[in-house]
Amino acid sequence: MREENGPKEKLMTIDTPRTDGALARLARFCYQRRRLVLLAWIAGVIAVAFAGFGYGAAPDNDFSGGDSGSARAQALIEKHFPERQGDTLTLAIKADRGIDDPAARQKVEKVLADLAASPVVGPVTSPYQDKSLVTPDRRIARTTIPLTSKDADKAAVKPLVELVKDASGDGVTLALGGTQAEKAETPAQGSSEIVGLVAAAVILFIAFGSLVAMGLPIVTALLAIAAGIALTKLVGHLVPSPDFTMILAAMIGLGVGIDYALFIVTRYKDCLQAGDEPETATVKAITTAGHAVLFAGTTVVIALMGLVVMGQRLMTGVAVATSVIVLVTMVAAVTLLPAFLGFTGHRINSLRLPRRASRSRQATGAAARERRTIAERWAGMVQRRPLVSAVLAGGVLLVLAAPTLSMRLSNPDASVQPRDRSSYTSYEILSEGFGPGYGAPLIFAAEVGSGQTDLRPVVEAVSRTDGIAYATPPQVSKDGKAAIFMAFPKTGYQDEATADLVHRLRDDVLPGAPGGEGVQVGGPNAGTIDMADDISSRLPLMIAVVIAVSLVLLTALVRSVTIALQAAVMNLLSIGAAYGVLVAVVQWGWLGSALGFPTAMPISTWVPMMIFPVLFGLSMDYEVFLISRVREEYERTGDTRAAVTRGMARTAKVITAAAAIMVAVFTTSLLGPDVAVKQGGLGMAVAVLIDATIIRMILVPAVMELCGKANWWMPGRRSPKVTPAPRAEIPEEAGV
Repeated sequence: MREENGPKEKLMTIDTPRTDGALARLARFCYQRRRLVLLAWIAGVIAVAFAGFGYGAAPDNDFSGGDSGSARAQALIEKHFPERQGDTLTLAIKADRGIDDPAARQKVEKVLADLAASPVVGPVTSPYQDKSLVTPDRRIARTTIPLTSKDADKAAVKPLVELVKDASGDGVTLALGGTQAEKAETPAQGSSEIVGLVAAAVILFIAFGSLVAMGLPIVTALLAIAAGIALTKLVGHLVPSPDFTMILAAMIGLGVGIDYALFIVTRYKDCLQAGDEPETATVKAITTAGHAVLFAGTTVVIALMGLVVMGQRLMTGVAVATSVIVLVTMVAAVTLLPAFLGFTGHRINSLRLPRRASRSRQATGAAARERRTIAERWAGMVQRRPLVSAVLAGGVLLVLAAPTLSMRLSNPDASVQPRDRSSYTSYEILSEGFGPGYGAPLIFAAEVGSGQTDLRPVVEAVSRTDGIAYATPPQVSKDGKAAIFMAFPKTGYQDEATADLVHRLRDDVLPGAPGGEGVQVGGPNAGTIDMADDISSRLPLMIAVVIAVSLVLLTALVRSVTIALQAAVMNLLSIGAAYGVLVAVVQWGWLGSALGFPTAMPISTWVPMMIFPVLFGLSMDYEVFLISRVREEYERTGDTRAAVTRGMARTAKVITAAAAIMVAVFTTSLLGPDVAVKQGGLGMAVAVLIDATIIRMILVPAVMELCGKANWWMPGRRSPKVTPAPRAEIPEEAGV
């Protein structure tokens, strides 16, 4: 352990290596018993993968529930209209010469017969038998295809979608729509994670210049992710989660897993360069960077668990699943990685490319010193004009965050799918023939007594409402205890006017109609609107809880209320800017098509509440790694300006590499097919990029310079007494 130049008492910081603590003993055990640790990890991953992937819970995509109007309507339908349960498909037909043209009719009737012959399809009503299924000009028709089998999943429905698409041609366009059709057409996530992994490997090689050093974080992260995903599938039996959870968890796990291992390997290399033996270097790396990893990972987990405040059953499942992934990556970083370091020893820098290997140590040292000089120059430039730097950086972030004020929430439907999908073609045909609101029906449900089964006054009031295209006659349940009817808006699923219409029906129309007080407005469209409203109302509470808990943790770690508050405010600014960019790209359509979004669309309901805790936790990660070094330098020198400059110089390279890996991993989600996952990946990539550039390179040094000694304020504790060390005695090491 290095001796301090200050008082005789030892000033322990979060980066001062301890050789007698629990982490040190763990690191030493994993290093010395590396074969046992590695075999235990391999056996554990195999066992958990066998159980998780073989017997894990299926995803649950039912976001209904709670006490919203749509949830109450759905409960009535499930109780009194069991025949209406089950998924359906909609066959959309468009014939240029009309559906009565002999060639068109032959084609349509053949498709109807082929669909009816499927073992997962119920009775099919021909539009030739029901005039209400055909437009007045007889060019566009529709019919509902009931799915009778509970096993009618993606694999069973995809042949039906292909059958209908293949039948199109010669002036007749046919397409299948519906939730199951959308799922059947959505391809697997594909190679986007592989692309992210390759990008991370390239960044690691640039940072380390060694294939061995590059491989350790990747192998550690992959084993942790395999075990973590399998565990989340098992946990799904207790806490269900939707189908996008695995994609999101793998993306977050890959990013944090590689980053955590990167910080530890960097510290290990620094210790070797300082002359430590491999075992001692491993212990120091785990007790310093490993300590910070455990704190950073714990912060991410606590932030994720803030989703529980939202009261959304499935989002609680998402929080638990992603937390499991992060926890496993933390454990791997402080147990599996030390074992790997035991195998590599001094060979951590092996397998360099010839071009890099040919460089002399002197040239490499000169280049490292030049990099540090650049980082120090930048920090010094910001610190010379801290107020101007802070105002300019803050202004840029506020401008980027401004679009957040117009954020709208919804769920993707057929209208925002890629244009080559059958589900989009079906939406387009039905919108042309029956109006854009055909795909956004509202279902009205009410309990009725034996003497009051007439909902016609309510239907008439709804029909007269501005924004309603038409309403169906009421239908009474077989038990005579409930009645329902449907109304179709003039606007589509994603239109803001549709949400306004639902609120107007509930607040004004139904209370004013005879018998309308007990009528509930439901259906998928109303359910999405209710979920968006619920999230919007609860999001501030979740943000407050996450910030409060994180403040307590960070204050305890860095021992400064001022720095903890700075971190919270800066994290809010970076996340707000990420929200704003997300709204501009996705909702306003700026560069949306170039980034893989078929059209402008609202933000998916789960995206803002999901990415906030993830980003807040990740931002705290970088804060911990930077401030830990700044704190160490301050306790050596007593000079805040010098401490910030040296802290930035030492961490600039590794934080830049870590952020680049995160950005690369999150950005690869844009290569996938799920537009909601794309939104989440884009938002997280933008936030990490902003955090690693504007926040860490400008705002942090500027604000800390403005605060001066107030940076280290802690109630009830004096600032530590320090004896400034000569600059020459400050070790010239880089990294964490």
